[in-house]
Amino acid sequence: MKPLEPQAQDHETGQTMTSELKVTGGEPWIGLADAFPPGERTVPAMLLAQAALYGERTLCSFDSADVSFNQAVSLAQRGAAALEFAGVKKGDRIALFCGNRPEFLEVFLGAAWLGAITVPLNTASKGAQLQHILGNSEARLLISESEFLNRLTAVSITATKLERILTIPNDEDYPALDTPLETARWTIPQQSVSRPSEIHPNEPLAILYTSGTTGLSKGVLCPHAQYFWWAANSAKVLELEEGDVLLTTLPLFHVNALSAFFQALITGSTLVIKKRFSASGFLESLRNSKATVTYLLGAMVPILLSTPSTDRDREHHLRTVLAPGVPAAAATAFASRFGVELIDGFASTETNFVIGSPSSQKRLGTMGKVRPGFYAKVVDELDNELEPGVPGELILRAEDPFAFATGYFGMPDKTVEAWRNLWLHTGDRVICDEDGYFRFVDRIKDVIRRRGENISSYEVEQAISLHPSVKTAAVFPVQSELAEDDVMCAVVLRDNACLSAEELLDHCQQLISYFSVPRYVDFVESLPVTENGKIKKFQLREAGITRTTWDREQHGYIVKR
Repeated sequence: MKPLEPQAQDHETGQTMTSELKVTGGEPWIGLADAFPPGERTVPAMLLAQAALYGERTLCSFDSADVSFNQAVSLAQRGAAALEFAGVKKGDRIALFCGNRPEFLEVFLGAAWLGAITVPLNTASKGAQLQHILGNSEARLLISESEFLNRLTAVSITATKLERILTIPNDEDYPALDTPLETARWTIPQQSVSRPSEIHPNEPLAILYTSGTTGLSKGVLCPHAQYFWWAANSAKVLELEEGDVLLTTLPLFHVNALSAFFQALITGSTLVIKKRFSASGFLESLRNSKATVTYLLGAMVPILLSTPSTDRDREHHLRTVLAPGVPAAAATAFASRFGVELIDGFASTETNFVIGSPSSQKRLGTMGKVRPGFYAKVVDELDNELEPGVPGELILRAEDPFAFATGYFGMPDKTVEAWRNLWLHTGDRVICDEDGYFRFVDRIKDVIRRRGENISSYEVEQAISLHPSVKTAAVFPVQSELAEDDVMCAVVLRDNACLSAEELLDHCQQLISYFSVPRYVDFVESLPVTENGKIKKFQLREAGITRTTWDREQHGYIVKR
């Protein structure tokens, strides 16, 4: 494949132009912002510019194939042709049910080339959550691995705007889906759409759905420029260099892995994409790939620490590990055992890599300092700024245009609520010290964090309540042996109903993601409520696990009754 001609003359020399960025909260830095002027902070512009610079260098590596910088442009052009043949136009939403495989990039980059919008689905989605996302996104086309198609049997297609399904085949045969929709196989053609649509940095690239912590999942409208800034800010904090090898075991449908792809793209690095995280195989993946940077979520660190130590624990090329939300004790143990320190920070789907400090400036037990180009405040319930050392809600603003998401798709009321007073309200309780370092305290919103996934207690409660024997239920977090939460539910049964914990959880397995299924079940006669009838979850959290609690992992009650 020949290198493609870039559209922007500034990149033909391959020279990096530098000048100072206007910043807030830290020192100015130079490089990427001027290498990609504001009008070129779109996926097509970034792909073309970097193909001209790096040609046949590997941009990303899957288990089944490598993709060079040139080939990434070709994938975008041919993916766009496949989508265009399927009737996709600029501004259309495309639901994508796909794991970590090259087809994800074919669709994602092809949609970006056309100016269409990808809606990546969590591959664990099912039931009411899947119904809501397909309906709310108004996607006309679903592209899905064949193994996930059976999830649609529990979805009312007529309540969505789906018109067509394209199937990505798996190694195993799965039964054909009985649906009135036109169904065909996803195939990327030889012909291509040579030139991208006219796209501006403010236009949406993707809609990423939140976990729905206090209600229904919200679709975060992520513009093209937001992903440029994800990459630029991450590159600065992680001190990425041209030629680095980045390794992710996280899913591409999450912002963490998508950001890693753009980090590799704009720094001239290579991203190695594994299908999933494996504690037993993680170090071997590091050695085989010669990765210099990798990404871990909170619970993954204790899991790795729980594996048997060997004399090969430090046989790797790692220089940096991004691992937000890891307790200080676990971070210290990880550095001692594996010989590499963890970088903490704050980021969310709605924002960017807003808070974080390079290794030389980090302070254990904190997320770091606010990054250049962002504002951060800690406020009370009325958005009044608090003094250093006083816990409150973290609210954020970006100085650069479209570095944050632009709102929630189809939910203007939720957008106004989250961006009130023109600040993004994170729902996180933090403390900022006198030196400007931020420390996470807890979540203000009712969210459960379990093994790297945000779980909506609302959606779990809805699933439990669908059982005919259940009158009402409350779902809340309890402390896990790992760094995050476990899921517990308190359930009130209908009069004269009889239901075992095993039966209830079997019911849940059919309706919600596997990671959302509660570990602990407590059958109670009533739930504590306010005068307005709202459940006092703080009382349930304080009570936690009791002698009447059933533990799914122990297959029995905590204390024999």
